[in-house]
Amino acid sequence: MGSPPYFRLIVLTVGTLLPFFWMIVILGHRRQRNLERVLFFLSLAITCFCGSSLLALNAQLYYGTPPHALLTFAWTFLCLGLWFIPPLVVHLHVEYGSLRELLPGAIRKGIWIAVTYLPAALLAPYLFAALRSKTFGFSAPSHSLGDPFQVWLLIALGIAFYWQRRFIAISPDAEQRRFHLWLSWDFLLVIANLVALFTIPRILGYESRIADAFSDLIILLAVVSPLLGFFRGVQNFNFLQIGRQRNLIYAVSGVFLALLYLSFVRRVGQWFDPYLPPAATAALLLFLPVIFFEPLQRMIRQLLQSTAQREMDSIHPLAMRIHAEASKGNLRALATYIEQEVRQKFQFEGAWLTILEPAVGIRDQAAVDRHGDQAFSIYRPGRLNGEITVRPHGSMISGEAAGAMMILSESIAGAIDMCIALDQKLELERELAERERMALVGQMAASISHNLKNPLGSIKTILQVQMESPELPASLRRETQMVLEEVNRLSGKLNQLLQFSRPAVRPPAKGERCNIVAVAVNVAEVLCREATSRGIVLELAPHGDACEVACSAEVANDVLSNVMLNAIEAASRDGEVSVGLACAAQVCTIVVEDNGPGVAPELRDKILQPFFTTKPRGTGLGLAIVTRRLQEIGGRLQIESPVTDGRGTRFRLEFPLAPKGAA
Repeated sequence: MGSPPYFRLIVLTVGTLLPFFWMIVILGHRRQRNLERVLFFLSLAITCFCGSSLLALNAQLYYGTPPHALLTFAWTFLCLGLWFIPPLVVHLHVEYGSLRELLPGAIRKGIWIAVTYLPAALLAPYLFAALRSKTFGFSAPSHSLGDPFQVWLLIALGIAFYWQRRFIAISPDAEQRRFHLWLSWDFLLVIANLVALFTIPRILGYESRIADAFSDLIILLAVVSPLLGFFRGVQNFNFLQIGRQRNLIYAVSGVFLALLYLSFVRRVGQWFDPYLPPAATAALLLFLPVIFFEPLQRMIRQLLQSTAQREMDSIHPLAMRIHAEASKGNLRALATYIEQEVRQKFQFEGAWLTILEPAVGIRDQAAVDRHGDQAFSIYRPGRLNGEITVRPHGSMISGEAAGAMMILSESIAGAIDMCIALDQKLELERELAERERMALVGQMAASISHNLKNPLGSIKTILQVQMESPELPASLRRETQMVLEEVNRLSGKLNQLLQFSRPAVRPPAKGERCNIVAVAVNVAEVLCREATSRGIVLELAPHGDACEVACSAEVANDVLSNVMLNAIEAASRDGEVSVGLACAAQVCTIVVEDNGPGVAPELRDKILQPFFTTKPRGTGLGLAIVTRRLQEIGGRLQIESPVTDGRGTRFRLEFPLAPKGAA
């Protein structure tokens, strides 16, 4: 061989172990992306190529004349590995370009991949011819695969160079830009060396020696150098999100170093075979590392401490940003912010925060529960605030990331408590301001009602007396009746203002109770005339027995009259309003349903606000009074709209039942 056999032995050993190392890392990482799968098969092809060359070289050194079956085995895997290197190199760049959004659309990516693997099918006869060959060209195997394969290999490396130049242009930082720049020049040097390997022997005629001179350099440039650069990229800027799995990389590295040392022990045993028995040499070399245990322990401790300290130092600014966000209030916005920050900081695939009290950030468990997810409890002493579930890009979370997440969870607990306290404070302030505003409105309403009620009563009395006079002309009688109806309507509006001017929330008197069935029947009888005048059928289906609820008849009357009147006014002409009643163990439910146009989705929350109305002559106080009265007695109002065929509104009123046996 032209180059020193032991130097080539080292080059091929490194070229075999490095891709095998990344195969183990990718298997342990287990990220569900095509990019990692293609990288795995490319590493497998390189391992087959370099490993088969290493096997043939070892056989030549050991046997002198290696067995033909062993050489056939090595040659088969060498040709197969080399054959699939060009398409896998291009496919890897296409997948990475797709992730960086340089290939929009699945069609363009599919065309690239199809063109990438097409030569492997078209040139398959050259591969079969090389496999059937009786001569093995381990020094320059590409010559045995034919000139078309060599051209294809050069084109594939040229495409890789083109993609690397595109990656340089879109690199997000200087570190990644240097990484892709270095890879592009590396591909260019490999192309130059391959051109020299393919052409110089044809010109000078020294094929074997020229091949030996270039083969080691090509392996160093095409295999060792990129994979070492890949290792550096993973460690420095978490390339492909593998850098967070430092424990995986350290474990695989330790195993490989141990295997290399065992290989070194065997090799040294062979060298000293003339002087010492191989068992004695192996025993000495195996016990030799004992003297390095203490410094190795110190080095590992410092490495772990520096790694943990680096994570802890990076957690402090994140915790400060989370607390700053918590100081703004809004618990739901804080949960979203924490999820985004944790996902970006630790470069997780996903992060989901669940706050238990109050319930915020609840996620679909099917979307969260997956193998590899890990949950971290967020708690204060004696109280569990929630948990944050994270999903790494690969199969597990690194030890330092898990430790940092535990510390961050303790900080998040304080931020959540502060945000909840601020939200409660703001809610109390808003409620206080609303009560003060409504108190002023109530005072104004009471004053207006008081000043207008007596004059309206006098006007109504005079009009009623005139209506009873037989001397009143028919023309004036009709107009007087219209004025009297308007006075009654205005009096009803004043009554609503008086109802609304009462205190916002007042505790019911102890022992208050009424028969809700009797109240419902009474209200229906009063409103029946109003419904008939509009051509609306008012149907009441009350409960058969008396149903005692824990409120006064006045409160029940206020609630039912406002809801039923609202339904009558909302129902379509010649429509219907139905009232149903049902008593359960603790609640009496009254359902009032109309067949009107329904309530628009954007108005459902507004219709319960005071003075909001969609009616030309409404005050907007009816449903506001209903909500307030139900709050006073511990009841509840639910609104459903539309009900059927995009129309109708259903009001569900819940009254607490009065305790049995109470007076």
